[in-house]
Amino acid sequence: MNSENISPAKNSIWQDIKASLAGSDRDFTQGSIGRAILILSIPMVLEMLMESVFAVVDIFFVSKLGAEAIATVGITESLMTLIYAIAIGFAMATTAVVARRFGEKEYDKSAVTAIQAIFAALLASAPIAILGGFFAPELLSLMGAEGDIIGEFSIYTTIMFSTNFVIMLIFIINAIFRGAGDANVAMKSLWIANGINIVLDPLLIFGYWIFPELGIAGAAIATSIGRGIGVVYQLYKLFDGTTRINILREHLRIRWDIMWNLIRVSLGGIGQFIIATSSWIGLVRIIAEFGSISLAGYTIAVRILIFSILPSWGMSNAAATLVGQNLGANKPERAEKSTWISAFANMIFLGLVGILFYTNAELLIRIFTAEPEIIEIGAQCLRIMSYGYLAYAFGMVIIQAFNGAGDTFTPTLINLVCFWLIEIPLAYFLAMELGFAEEGVFYSIVVAETLLGIIGFILFKRGKWKTTQV
Repeated sequence: MNSENISPAKNSIWQDIKASLAGSDRDFTQGSIGRAILILSIPMVLEMLMESVFAVVDIFFVSKLGAEAIATVGITESLMTLIYAIAIGFAMATTAVVARRFGEKEYDKSAVTAIQAIFAALLASAPIAILGGFFAPELLSLMGAEGDIIGEFSIYTTIMFSTNFVIMLIFIINAIFRGAGDANVAMKSLWIANGINIVLDPLLIFGYWIFPELGIAGAAIATSIGRGIGVVYQLYKLFDGTTRINILREHLRIRWDIMWNLIRVSLGGIGQFIIATSSWIGLVRIIAEFGSISLAGYTIAVRILIFSILPSWGMSNAAATLVGQNLGANKPERAEKSTWISAFANMIFLGLVGILFYTNAELLIRIFTAEPEIIEIGAQCLRIMSYGYLAYAFGMVIIQAFNGAGDTFTPTLINLVCFWLIEIPLAYFLAMELGFAEEGVFYSIVVAETLLGIIGFILFKRGKWKTTQV
């Protein structure tokens, strides 16, 4: 009797998992919220896991080149958080608007929106490529770098900035697919991109087989080629007529009104992420005062942190899609319930990850380096930041729920308070004034993220996000 009762449920869950990976035409404004979250979040979690693999793979191979090479990647990534801020902020607006059009059953308008988002991404990437490509050494110098980091290794920064358009496009086009409920396509594009990067990284860095030995430049080239081929796959799927969103020839024209609406909605999101991610630049600048060893340990720890948190962003993105589509279908209570369920699931996941990191910090850092000083600092960073994992998990879902509703102003304000008014001043005070050095910076991150979760909970409960228009 028991097996008869359990078996159908197991089969149903397995069918949902297969549907999420293969692609599903399910209407996410109806039926079980739990199943909707499962179907959306599995490919989104895998998608974000693949995005985090870029960072881990690069640092794994670059770490063989020494502490200064690791520090170069760390400083460059902190500078490129501004690019990620624009890409993610605009991607959030794109997901919100596309999801809303799908909730309204306005499928042709969603396709037009998608094309305008791609045009806007290309326009935004051009000045960044020019400025970042030409002034990479000066940017590294401003961040406190010196010696070989500015000279020999700045080529890494030059290449990453010059090819930023592939970062923009892979985020924006994946946001289009997520908004439409085609999360499996977004996932597959990053599987392709990462597979190519994993193969090319050692070949181009160390010069194996027929490939030239390019050192740190090889890491940047491999990453850009991988992402570029991922973008080609995305574009193919937009036009092949097999996905929920289908671009036709008549959609391929600039619509300034729709593009401006996207930009208007995205300004809050871009500002939100510029505030959040540029705070990492401030933290890196403080840690750089303690030398390349400290910066290398911090860089490795943060890469591991990102690897664990980005899959949770997948679950948060599922919540954003459900909020957008359910608001479009005039079901605000269903949108709210989706958020609470997603937040609870995310807290369970990241809570377990936090325990794993706290108990195995040295082992994880040792995967990337054998230098005792770097291991000590990196392990300390991982342990301290694991204290805030429950708050990270809850806060990221709530923030994405606001964004999915099109209310990007509220998260921007929360980020401004938590990261610029609290985190950076606290990091400087603890590290420089009280003499806690790197440890003070690590604790400031936990305090800021915990505060973000508390404020987000209070404002989300007020419910003003339910009336946002996009």
